[in-house]
Amino acid sequence: MILHTPLCDTLQIKYPIIQAGMAGGPTTVELVVAVCEAGGLGTLGAAYMTPEDMKVAIQQIKAQTTNPFAVNLFATSMKDDVSHIQRGQSTLNFIRRQLDIPDGSLHIQTTDYFAKQLLIAIQEEVPVISTAFGLLSKEQIALIKKHQIKITAMVTTVSEAQLAESSGVDVIVAQGSDAGGHRSTFDLTNHPYGAMIGTFSLVPQVVDAVNTPVVAAGGVMDRRGLRAALALGASGVQMGTQFLTTRESGAHPVYQQALLQSNEESTVITKSFSGRPARGIKNAFIKEFESQNGEPLPFPTQNTITSDIRKAAAHQHNSEYMSLWAGQGTRLLMKQKSAKDVIDHMVADF
Repeated sequence: MILHTPLCDTLQIKYPIIQAGMAGGPTTVELVVAVCEAGGLGTLGAAYMTPEDMKVAIQQIKAQTTNPFAVNLFATSMKDDVSHIQRGQSTLNFIRRQLDIPDGSLHIQTTDYFAKQLLIAIQEEVPVISTAFGLLSKEQIALIKKHQIKITAMVTTVSEAQLAESSGVDVIVAQGSDAGGHRSTFDLTNHPYGAMIGTFSLVPQVVDAVNTPVVAAGGVMDRRGLRAALALGASGVQMGTQFLTTRESGAHPVYQQALLQSNEESTVITKSFSGRPARGIKNAFIKEFESQNGEPLPFPTQNTITSDIRKAAAHQHNSEYMSLWAGQGTRLLMKQKSAKDVIDHMVADF
């Protein structure tokens, strides 16, 4: 098997391996650069970054590698719904007492950086813009294409893949329910916890339905997963969890420790942290929130009102109250490795 696919040509990368754009800190400049230099496509998870910090990170990446990289953004509304803020904070105050931090405020506002982030990505001429939670508008896509920037979109169903293709994206990332982190389902009306099709059921059906290169995401941890994805017609793979325990990762040390101590039964899909369904290791926060009959507020409001809890837990080195996003393949995590080791292992023997 020759490890060169249409994805390599589309994104101008050596190997058909994409590092997932994990927002919130794990995707450091060092990680993105290391993946790019090893032949894959590194991705800066920029969705929660201020436009200024994002611009600095992009410039730092460009200063350290001439290879293509991606910037990942959330293509969804960041408008708050605070109609039940008092109930939401009351539920969370019980958890705050476990960490000895003040009760939550009833006056919050999530800052919507998306328009400025997208503009900076275009101005900085990033090679690839990737999206989660939905698609860019027709006007946005036209503007991006005008600057010869490639677009990838993450989908969770065949119908979403067809919408993505008709919108003009260059690559479709088929995210199975095995994947760690947020489900990228566009509309949660019919799928309150996100579409739950497994990666290796979803991929061949998406491949058959579109002509755009398809990338398999979810549960791919080693070269066996890569071979399986390619055998099912995918043009490459996207990996997140495996990069969380690399030396270049920005994941907190206790987060990494929790990952290495977990297994295929450790994760659940929860809305407790952000208001959107996401797969992560079940810990005290999730158990206590659910035991309080807590109904999370919609995204992004729930994400905003839990941020003080997550920050305090990280400061206290307490993984029981952190969001520990992870896929279902954590027994396959490589220990004490660099991002280059991950790529090298993936392509060995091809």
